[in-house]
Amino acid sequence: MFDRRLITHFDWPLLLLVVLTALIGIANLYSATSSWPPQATPVYLKQIYWLGGGMLLAATVSFVDYRHLQHLGFIFYCLTLLLLLAVLVIGKTSMGATRWLDLGFFNLQPSEIMKIVIIITLACYFARQDTLAGYSFSDLLPPFMLLGLPALLIMKQPDLGTALIVIFIGFTMSLFAGIRKGTLIGLTLLGVGGAAGGWVLLHDYQKQRILTFLDPESDPLGSGYHIIQSKIAVGSGGFFGKGFMQGTQSQLSFLPERHTDFAFSVFAEEWGFCGSLLLLGLYLLIVIWGIYVARNAADLFGTFLAFGVSAMLFWHIVINLGMVIGLLPVVGVPLPLFSYGGTSMITTMLGAGLLLNVSMRRFTF
Repeated sequence: MFDRRLITHFDWPLLLLVVLTALIGIANLYSATSSWPPQATPVYLKQIYWLGGGMLLAATVSFVDYRHLQHLGFIFYCLTLLLLLAVLVIGKTSMGATRWLDLGFFNLQPSEIMKIVIIITLACYFARQDTLAGYSFSDLLPPFMLLGLPALLIMKQPDLGTALIVIFIGFTMSLFAGIRKGTLIGLTLLGVGGAAGGWVLLHDYQKQRILTFLDPESDPLGSGYHIIQSKIAVGSGGFFGKGFMQGTQSQLSFLPERHTDFAFSVFAEEWGFCGSLLLLGLYLLIVIWGIYVARNAADLFGTFLAFGVSAMLFWHIVINLGMVIGLLPVVGVPLPLFSYGGTSMITTMLGAGLLLNVSMRRFTF
C-alpha cells in the first residue's frame, strides 16, 4: 500500500536546487558549443536527454525504500567490481584510456557507478559496526580493503581523478563514522608516505600534469596550455562577465575541453564574479542540504547514505573548481550537473535520488 506521507514529505527544495543547477549547466553548454560545426544531435540537447533520464531514475530511486539497499549493498559492490574488471578486458579505448563498456546505444563507465556503490557499501558497514569509542586500525581494515580494490582497478584504466574521488568519499565517510585520535595520526602519516611512494606508479602524463600544476608557464603551448587558457578565461570575466555567448576564450576556441572539464571557465568568463558566486551558492546549498538530510535521517544507515552522497558532490565541486583556477592539478574530474557527460549526469541524479529517498522517510522508524 502506498504511503501518502511520502508525497507530503517530498523534498521539493532539494529537487529545485538540483534541477536549477542542471538547467544553468545546459545553457552554459549551449554557449560553449555554439561555435562548433552543426551536429546531428547538439551536445546541449544530449545533456537535456540525460537530465530527463536522470530525473526519471532519481524519482524511481526515491520511491523505493532505501533500507532495502542495506541488504543489497555488497551484491552491488561485487557486480560493479566485475564491470571494472570487464573494462580492463573488453573495454572501449578512447584518447589513451580504457574506461567504457560499449553497450551499443551508449557507453557505460563503471567507475562512475562505483562512486554510488561505494557509498552504499560503506554505509552498510558503518551502520552495522557503530562504535562510540571510534574506529581503530583493525576496525578500518575491511572498509579500506573495500575501498582499495576499486580504486586500484580505476587507476589501472587509467583514471586518477575518479580513483581519487572514490578514495576521498571513503575517507570522508570514515572520518564521519569516527576514528580514534592515534589511528587518525597514523593514517595521516601513512597517507603522506603513500602519496610520495605513489609517484612511481603514476603514468608519465599524470606526472606531467602535476609538474604542470607547479609551473604551468614552463610549457605554455604544451602541457600548460589548458590551465593557462582556463585562468585567462576565469580572470577575464571580471566582476560582471562579458555576457552570454560573448566569451572570447570559448567562442574563439582558445579554451580546450570547454564542454567537460573546463565548463566552469566558460561560465566564469561570461558571467564574471557575480555569476560565479551565484553558482557556488547553489552548490553550497545542495551540499548543506545533503548534510541536513543526513542529520535528520530516520536511522544510521540513512545518515551514512546521505552524508556519503554529500561528500561525493563536495569533492567533485572542490576538485573541479580548484583544477580550473590552477589551485589543483588537472585530473579530469567533471563538475556535477554542469560538465557534459551521460554517465556523470546519471550518477549525480542517482545521488540526488538517494538524498530525496532518505529525506522523504525521515518520519518513519
